Amino acid sequence: MTRFLSTLRDLLARLSAGQAAESLPAQWSQLLEALVGSYPADASTLMMATDEGLQPVAVLGLDDEVRGRHFALQAHPRLAAIAAHPDVCRFPQDCELPDPFDGLLDEALTHVHDCLGVALRDGDRLIGMLTLDALEPGRLAAIDDDELLAAAGLLGTCLRLAWQLSDTRSRLNEALAPETPLPGRTPQWHSPAMRRLEESLALVAPTDMSVLLHGETGVGKELITRRLHELSTRSHAPLVRVNCATLPEALVESELFGHRRGAFSGAVRDHRGHFAMADGGTLMLDEIGELQLALQPKLLRVLQEGEIQPLGSEKSVQVDVRVVAVTNRELHAEVAAGRFREDLYHRLGVFPLEIPALRERREDIILLAGSFLEDNRVRLGVANLRLDEAAEGALLAWHWPGNVRELEHTLARAALRALGEQGPQEAEARRQSIVRIRAEHLELPVRDATEPAATTASAAEAVPRPGAATEASWRSLREAVDAFQRSHIARALAAHDHNWAATARALQLDSGNLHRLAHRLGLK
Repeated sequence: MTRFLSTLRDLLARLSAGQAAESLPAQWSQLLEALVGSYPADASTLMMATDEGLQPVAVLGLDDEVRGRHFALQAHPRLAAIAAHPDVCRFPQDCELPDPFDGLLDEALTHVHDCLGVALRDGDRLIGMLTLDALEPGRLAAIDDDELLAAAGLLGTCLRLAWQLSDTRSRLNEALAPETPLPGRTPQWHSPAMRRLEESLALVAPTDMSVLLHGETGVGKELITRRLHELSTRSHAPLVRVNCATLPEALVESELFGHRRGAFSGAVRDHRGHFAMADGGTLMLDEIGELQLALQPKLLRVLQEGEIQPLGSEKSVQVDVRVVAVTNRELHAEVAAGRFREDLYHRLGVFPLEIPALRERREDIILLAGSFLEDNRVRLGVANLRLDEAAEGALLAWHWPGNVRELEHTLARAALRALGEQGPQEAEARRQSIVRIRAEHLELPVRDATEPAATTASAAEAVPRPGAATEASWRSLREAVDAFQRSHIARALAAHDHNWAATARALQLDSGNLHRLAHRLGLK
């Protein structure tokens, strides 16, 4: 209980300082382990209710990718049954309702055989859920319902306090700055790079500053623009996206600023243009580096004066638009080459933001994979999709030249290949299928001679050096991944004086998962 109270104090201090509840996985995992870690369960989850469904904020005995998933009640009947139950909801061994964690607990076993859960409520409102699962029938029968309800009540109180702190902070922000929007939910990124980006977004979003987003192809610039819009005071107004590279050369001005009927041949009616469509909201100018040089002074005038003049009109029209310019080009180089106006570059880049490449935020790969796997599970209509350990290792070893988009498409193809191996299935059989994605389904090279030097040291160790013809270079991917994990955990243990709890925190694993992995790798 001392550990529980210490962790609770740390959690509440972080929440009071402004951190979002779902962005504190280590604290929630320690609370969960302190309260239910001694139970004979193979897996436990603490989930928080969100607009999208239930989102795990802490897991024991499950891969971290599970925290990247959202579990909608309408898609998971067992979770819906737990949500509707007033006490401990236990499922009989012959229950035909699919378990949301089937296939996620252990590679060698397919189905959860014992399952129970408790809905966490604030009055009549569902605020979260506690679930326990076991692979052996009857394993959870000995758990005392009253004791479990008491533990669930403590976890529910923690969630309720988190909500109250968040609401109090939001009301205080409203009172101090009525024009400041309520903070949106912060994605639970692991990587320092994305956490810094989130902090910058929260800083600039309430202002009307123009923002210049720069990043490689596929890093998620449109998603970051949406996030910026959602956090802004303009979230109630339109977010309009226009790709400057696809605008017809003869119609660029009309598309952006609009035209009046008869302004040119074919203009049979008035057209508003993208700036007018985004009035009061946000305009995303994608691939801004492709904008014609001749049109750049007119865009500069809109940014400076806040007014547009449609083609064929003698009057200017006032518009209130926040511009987010997006590019994968180095605009300062374009300025030096004379292809982009320097004054426009400085006007657009009042607040520049760099979106990190996926290879610079490897800590988020498995989290992102969990979200994409859940999307594909729904699309393919199967009970569950999971990655085996070798597949996770392959994802972490690859340098992702196509970034998040490449990861999304790689997992979509791999899921289809893995499902195809099961052969033709009836619809009901498919709905009960647990599909395992193996490394070969990903079709990612084990080693890559062109991998950038900027990749992390740990990833470089997982990939043999080009030209190295040792026997270890040609061992199986599973053996290579095991060797990497064994070495990485051993180094982390040594760095933390063989303190397993500190090592688990440093590796961002719950201690139960680390101990099980260490046993399998022969480290204990």
